[in-house]
Amino acid sequence: MKASTFKLDSTNGCQVHVNVWLPDEDTEMKGIVQIAHGMTETSDRYERFAVKLTAAGYAVYANDHLGHGQTAESESKLGHLDKDDMMNMVRDMERLSCYARQQHPDAPLILFGHSMGSFLAQMYLSLYGNQLDGVVLCGSNGPQGPELLAGIALSRAIADIKGWTHRSAIITHMAFGGFNRRFKPHKTDYDWLSRDEAEVQKYIDDPHCGYVCTVGFYHEFFKLLRKIHQPELMRAIPKALPVLMIAGTEDPVSSYGKGVPKLAEMYRGLDIHDVTLIMYPEARHELLNETNRDEITADCLDWLNRVTG
Repeated sequence: MKASTFKLDSTNGCQVHVNVWLPDEDTEMKGIVQIAHGMTETSDRYERFAVKLTAAGYAVYANDHLGHGQTAESESKLGHLDKDDMMNMVRDMERLSCYARQQHPDAPLILFGHSMGSFLAQMYLSLYGNQLDGVVLCGSNGPQGPELLAGIALSRAIADIKGWTHRSAIITHMAFGGFNRRFKPHKTDYDWLSRDEAEVQKYIDDPHCGYVCTVGFYHEFFKLLRKIHQPELMRAIPKALPVLMIAGTEDPVSSYGKGVPKLAEMYRGLDIHDVTLIMYPEARHELLNETNRDEITADCLDWLNRVTG
């Protein structure tokens, strides 16, 4: 595997950090996997997955989103977004897709989105889905309930009073406060991420993970979650696009195994012909860092090899 990094111009004017992992020269190229990481983490955390992908013949491109990792201009900018920056994240993903296509013009392109990255990917499918040859939605979910409208209104109200960059314990608790409740006794605030305690500790020890986001960030994120399931946008998803959805039955982001099957049925109801759903019993949120990650990676590779032909 050959690893490198570069900077990509963002649509909001800043520089986006990009990780690139390429197969060795003697490995046959099968395709490109573009990774969209989750909230309060970085693309660096996908290197282990990239090792497996490159060994199988896939070039891997993964950027740090706005307000994350090495794209954030300073520690104070971690977890902060300006207005419209959630949509700028999607536009940045499309820019990276174009770049990857230029580097490998004959290779099929698959988008892999985890958690927040999966919701960005859902928006991507409606706007730019015709650029893709497949998509993997990992740790995702379908439409949210009335609490999402409450989150939009509350984050807007707090931003109006305390400012867009204020970091609110109330909003953070609304977003994540109940995620650990199901896991007793829990040892950390992040037991919901994985059954692998070493992987949870890596997340805790990483200064680019687990910080509190600003109310502006949450306001933009909540608006995205509401927008992606609007009927006119969902109808724009290409019908022939292969879709793989993977989730754990103990993942709070995926409504503990209930939300993703409903999303799969929504896609099938839109006449999207190739929708594959794999649920992993007892697995939590970060499937690529779970105790059965080798099984999950193998399933992803089997699906990738099928859709890339």
